[in-house]
Amino acid sequence: MSSDRQPSLLTQRKFLPYFVTQFFGAFNDNIFKNVLLLFVAFAGSSALPISSNLFINLAAGLFILPFFLFSASAGVLADKYEKSWFIRKVKLFEIAIMLLGAVGFITESYGVLLLLLFLMGTQSAFFGPVKYALLPQELNAKELVPGNALVEAGTFIAILIGTLGAGIIASADNAKYLAAFCVVLFALLGYLSSRSIPFAAASAPELKFRWRPYQQTKHTLAIAKSDRIVFQCIMAISWFWFLGAAYLTQFPNFTKVYLNGTESAVSFLLALFSVGIALGSLACNWISNHRIEVGIVPIGALGITIFGYLMATSVPTELPEFANFIEFVRFEPFWPLFFYLLMIGASGGLFIVPLYALMQHRAKETERAQVIAGLNIFNSLFMVGSAILGIICLSVVEMSIPQLFALLAVLNFLVAAYIFLQIPIFVVRFAMWMLTHTIYRVKHKNLHNLPEHGGALIVCNHVSYMDALLLSAVCPRLIRFVMEEDYANLPPLRRFLRRAGVIPISASNRSSIRRAFNDVEEALNEGHIVCIF
Repeated sequence: MSSDRQPSLLTQRKFLPYFVTQFFGAFNDNIFKNVLLLFVAFAGSSALPISSNLFINLAAGLFILPFFLFSASAGVLADKYEKSWFIRKVKLFEIAIMLLGAVGFITESYGVLLLLLFLMGTQSAFFGPVKYALLPQELNAKELVPGNALVEAGTFIAILIGTLGAGIIASADNAKYLAAFCVVLFALLGYLSSRSIPFAAASAPELKFRWRPYQQTKHTLAIAKSDRIVFQCIMAISWFWFLGAAYLTQFPNFTKVYLNGTESAVSFLLALFSVGIALGSLACNWISNHRIEVGIVPIGALGITIFGYLMATSVPTELPEFANFIEFVRFEPFWPLFFYLLMIGASGGLFIVPLYALMQHRAKETERAQVIAGLNIFNSLFMVGSAILGIICLSVVEMSIPQLFALLAVLNFLVAAYIFLQIPIFVVRFAMWMLTHTIYRVKHKNLHNLPEHGGALIVCNHVSYMDALLLSAVCPRLIRFVMEEDYANLPPLRRFLRRAGVIPISASNRSSIRRAFNDVEEALNEGHIVCIF
């Protein structure tokens, strides 16, 4: 098995300890949060400092608030310090929180546990930037997609197992003692695995850190916006989390009201969604041939829209009462809905993995963690926006949940279309991917002669108008083409081609030739590959 295949990464020291650490982090987050919410849901009113409904909503807000407050600082620190050392410090902080959490569970101190939920959010906010900034530093370009695929698959499986495990813990005898033991145990396991993460040098040790949250956040967002392609990747990833938060929030009521399901049925839908994302993430490596292939992003976006709309419109109108979970699963009219939900998740995996890989690959090494910190800020903002949309649609407009799901499918189509128009390379690569996997059979050799980084000039013969598309299809890097000005300025295509990085030239106009050569020189100096036919 070649070294760039997914399974081999799990046998390498540069990846396995990191993967185990981030898996336990996501797993323990969900164990702690969901056990607490289940304890609150079934606690007597006298045991709570506030009403259970207020407590649950406050808990959701307190967990997400640190991502607004501390992400920028976390990005600066992750770029400034050696990354394996920084991860270990964050994991030690998690152990301290979980020790206090264990005391809170045993003594049923819900006010303390609410504060600790805020601290867990803080720990996650500091872990996020270094988690994703470490990948492109330790993995080569061919390993970046399988690495991200494994991380995304692992994250959603950890969320699923953590959520299901919380239910088992909360319903056990001596639940508070079991919860206390588990959260400390998993925090310790995460720290122990982090001790095996190899040395990862600081990206920007000269950075000055000052505790100025507002100024740092403003600066971090400016860094995130400085590269147009990186920023559009951030917007697209945040949109996925918007959709994911909307679906996950509505699953309980959707299952209870529209499917006559119980808590087990809710867990089953969550499992389908999470497993779908994991499968889609892992499939990215195979579909993209072990490289960053943004051409499959539109496939994922289209799948989310199509299967999202089909799921919204496939809810049966007449339902029996289900005696148990087995009857629920065996009810055949539900089977298309189950399949559509699985495919929404799989499409989401195809959508986000190339975006994460492209964002990491294009971000400057000295600013990579700060770019990811900016992503976390936008993710949090979009998830809050998702909650607001749900409140407006369901409470103000009084839509049904299936109607909300249909609206999300339509919105996804519009948002994806806007992003792809802003960054045409997604559409171009999609067209090339479709051509080379349907109509044309393309063979290539000696691609290793193309540098992985830095500028390069490709000079080749021009046989047909398909040459540019086919050349782009086999090249692992994005290519800027020099094109005859008359074609580059055609009204329907001009804006699209300019956004795709085409350099226009006119053989009969000296000023156009000089301008084109200057543009070629500038592109090469900026590290692009330029092709002249």
